[in-house]
Amino acid sequence: MELVRFIREALIEDIGDGDHTSLACIDKNTQNKARLLVKDEGIIAGIDIAKIIFDTVDSSLQIKTVLTDGDHVKHGDVAFYVSGSAQSILAAERLVLNLMQRMSAIATQTFEATQILKGLKTKVLDTRKTTPLLRQIEKQSVKIGGGVNHRFGLYDMIMLKDNHIDYAGGITQALAKTRTYLKETGKFLEIEVEARTIDDVYEILANMPVKRIMLDNFSIENTLKAVSIIGGLCETESSGGITLKNLRDYANCGVDYISMGALTHSVICFDLSLKAC
Repeated sequence: MELVRFIREALIEDIGDGDHTSLACIDKNTQNKARLLVKDEGIIAGIDIAKIIFDTVDSSLQIKTVLTDGDHVKHGDVAFYVSGSAQSILAAERLVLNLMQRMSAIATQTFEATQILKGLKTKVLDTRKTTPLLRQIEKQSVKIGGGVNHRFGLYDMIMLKDNHIDYAGGITQALAKTRTYLKETGKFLEIEVEARTIDDVYEILANMPVKRIMLDNFSIENTLKAVSIIGGLCETESSGGITLKNLRDYANCGVDYISMGALTHSVICFDLSLKAC
């Protein structure tokens, strides 16, 4: 339901009181066909959402899919064909492309990360560093690419980061206050705590249980040391300054997860085009 509402609002933003270019030069009874042409290489994503967009614009449009979300694609592939009212196809075109280009870019980058981690236990996570109001779509793209979704928002997990810890007076105080809050509110939320130093790791372990310790901006050397100290008492996550180039080095330290904001916040849009045929 939220996705449908988003699509409707996005269409209103784009179409306003009418697609006057199409209305001006294309007869309302004109029927035509278009294909979604791939002009890049990677993982396609957003085909299912494209179907919803076309249906929202005009339920009489017919979609014939050739590919499915998660398929490997190359330049020249066709993802689907759409046929029906030419005016309706053109009204849906830009929103379909905007979302599919971004989703495919995220899925492709995530897939590249999973391939680097192949053979290791470490999973790649997304973050909350997403485009406002596009989080559901961007996190879905991460899953299509083979990654794992971290918390969706501020409401579904306790994550004590540097500012929370500093404002609360320290790790011990933050955890004590958090447990009191959870008890008083009757909420059952997992707790993750950010560690900035090896000393932080020791302090967190002295205040167990927690679900996961996030090792933020740790060097490879300190990551190895921290994983050894934690010794399986809780999950471990590396974060901060991790790229595709050093991803496997951090994974080889034995962490359970690596979170990468770059999966969603700095991708280059996938090259796709909707062409008449």
